[in-house]
Amino acid sequence: MATLVEIAAQLVSSHASSTPMTSDELLAEIAKVHAALKNLEAGQAIEGVEETRSSVSVKEAFKKNEVVCLICGKGGFKTLARHLSTAHGMKPGAYKKQFGISSKQALSAKSYSEARRKMAQDRGLADNLAKAREVRMANIEAKKEGVAKPVKPAKAAKPAKAPAKAAKAPAKTAAAPKAAKAKTTAPKAKK
Repeated sequence: MATLVEIAAQLVSSHASSTPMTSDELLAEIAKVHAALKNLEAGQAIEGVEETRSSVSVKEAFKKNEVVCLICGKGGFKTLARHLSTAHGMKPGAYKKQFGISSKQALSAKSYSEARRKMAQDRGLADNLAKAREVRMANIEAKKEGVAKPVKPAKAAKPAKAPAKAAKAPAKTAAAPKAAKAKTTAPKAKK
């Protein structure tokens, strides 16, 4: 069985693998974890357990190229949604409510939001959204009026490929008589 020092070292090493620490911080952390484990083994309550809060303000957390988590103080994220769910088991709405962040504030870096917005505009997603909203409103109006058939979105007509099909059709008809002659000659050869 592992000793308390070994367990404390394993706990701190796993913590240090995700959080950069100096050697002094590592030693202090090992001593702190060892003392907590010793108190737990003796059946005593752990003193000084408090959730660490970031010293970053809400305005400073949302930078141009990164977002800093206000719970753990870890930074360098383009967006916080995945970090919140994996590291803290929290949904973005609860995070915003806990720290008083506006519901309209995106939990992503400003440059990331701008790049996504530009990409959506380049692809024409705003136009597609507007068309979908029109169709949805027409369907809602149709239901209100009691019309049985909902309105379907109009699709753009595809370019006709008739010339390509017409060129292939004569080739097939020309091959058909040759195949028929081959079939008629085959039974005669057997006699």
